Amino acid sequence: MSEQLKGFIHSITVQQLNVFSIRILQKGHLLAHWDRDKDQRRVQHSISKSFTSMAVGLALEEGLIHLDATLSDYFSYDQVPSAQRNLPSPQELKLRDLLRMSSGHDSPPLWADERASLTEKDWAKYYMSLPLDRVPGEQFTYSSGDTFMISAMLQAATGQTVKDYLTPRLFDPLGIHDVEWETSPLGVTLGCAGLWISNEELSRFGQLLLQEGFWEGRQLVPADWIRQATSQQIETTGDGDWGKGYGYQFWMCSHDAYRADGAYGQLCIVIPSKEAVICINSEEENMQGILNAVWNEVLPLYTQR
Repeated sequence: MSEQLKGFIHSITVQQLNVFSIRILQKGHLLAHWDRDKDQRRVQHSISKSFTSMAVGLALEEGLIHLDATLSDYFSYDQVPSAQRNLPSPQELKLRDLLRMSSGHDSPPLWADERASLTEKDWAKYYMSLPLDRVPGEQFTYSSGDTFMISAMLQAATGQTVKDYLTPRLFDPLGIHDVEWETSPLGVTLGCAGLWISNEELSRFGQLLLQEGFWEGRQLVPADWIRQATSQQIETTGDGDWGKGYGYQFWMCSHDAYRADGAYGQLCIVIPSKEAVICINSEEENMQGILNAVWNEVLPLYTQR
């Protein structure tokens, strides 16, 4: 199955990109795959965010939450004065702005290193103790803390952790069982990171996205939500595929594609025009290098069909 991927394998080898696994699908069929060793469950880092987005879509459909819900609707910590006059308090942050990472922090809270060293066990309380630096909703700043707060809001709204909420609604129907997803000290699903699945399991998620939430005769996630989440909701200023815009916990890509991605080269790329899904698992900082190899060596495999 790796014969078609010779160009990709050569490219990542020459560049010394530490890729473990790639799977490419079209119209729901596996076209090719390659594993350096064997495909196994690995932490997906920020791909976790895109699964959390699915929980939002389901909770919206069930009427348990709405996009203009604010943190103060679910948490009653003391009001924090703003860093500048005329700026709102963190309590006024809306779910919509957390989803598109426009919360108004110059230094986003709850990065991995900070989470590891934080003495405050109530991470929602800590997040809401930090004043905003600018008006929410106007500027993108990538923030794992924003996604953690989405997870905390969902737990307050549904009465379940995001992991438990998604298990019967998403994981079980996709055949992804016994999921491990890391939590905060108080047991809140991280949401922003910490989900462990295999690349093959990730490819099922990608196919679900391509099919706009439809899976084996059932609409698991509302199609309209997937269309919203995977469309640009805010501009980004990064280089290459990080400058194409951001949706609701998804990145926009070159070639009219979109992706879930996680640090060190976890990638779930969906190309609707090709009915294509490309999933990659790595331990590699040069993620744009991996994406370039996809565009140069994998994308042409679809145009030939």
